[in-house]
Amino acid sequence: MIKEFGAVAMIVLAAAFNGGLAHADELADQGRALLESHRDAVVTISIVMKQQFSSGGMSQDDESQSEVTGTVIDATGLTVVALSETDPAALLQRLMGAQMQGMNITSEITSANILMRDGSEVPVRVVLRDKDLDLAFLRPTEELEEPMTFVPLDGISEAGLLDQLFVINRLGRVAGRSHAVSIERIEAVVERPRRFYIPGKDPTSSGLGCPAFSTDGNLVGFMVLRAVGSGGGGGMMSRMTGMQDGITPIILPAEDVVEIAAQAPTAEEAAAEEAEEGAESTEEEPAE
Repeated sequence: MIKEFGAVAMIVLAAAFNGGLAHADELADQGRALLESHRDAVVTISIVMKQQFSSGGMSQDDESQSEVTGTVIDATGLTVVALSETDPAALLQRLMGAQMQGMNITSEITSANILMRDGSEVPVRVVLRDKDLDLAFLRPTEELEEPMTFVPLDGISEAGLLDQLFVINRLGRVAGRSHAVSIERIEAVVERPRRFYIPGKDPTSSGLGCPAFSTDGNLVGFMVLRAVGSGGGGGMMSRMTGMQDGITPIILPAEDVVEIAAQAPTAEEAAAEEAEEGAESTEEEPAE
């Protein structure tokens, strides 16, 4: 009887092991198919940024170049990225709040280009920002000759606790700007003040600006940062700890992105509005 039980147990364990392998293979097949469908819609954006820091009558200017991941969301080239990667000064101000008193930090994009897989570049400009949701939208500065591949904002799915999601990223220069697919598991679903998802903390290739999909291929959301102020007070170490506790990567539901994207102006409208704001700012400067 004991021998018979042992034989049955071995058969059950073997079946369970083979079933696990089959599930893993199915998940891998789904991830590869998803990447093939959306590879060209997940892009690298090269950004040249000018930053200025001033405090106590002293100021310092700096210019830097970086690459960020964005997701093209319509055929005209409208692209969504994480605002925190295109305007780090705004993120710092949000985190430090009143502790910024006496200091001023600004950042300005002087040029931005989508780096296409064929080596060509598409100049773009920021047309809309949402600091609360950590979103920035960019459009090509000129009308495109051909429509761009994009991730459609329909067929959206919600995610539940412990659901697995596919996240597509385009890696940096050191990895030849290859595309990568990560499997993220939802560790928490936050409902207030608005719904968003907390991905697991295991190291993966997922990054800000990346789209996240359900295992059946529907768009779930985008990776961004959620930041809240530290509240002020305390010494330097206390403030640094407060800043670390006040920031976390999240997956913002696609529904929120759809709502904001509908407000994105054309590149021409954004340029005209920016010029008008610049003229008003000049008029308000006191005469020497």
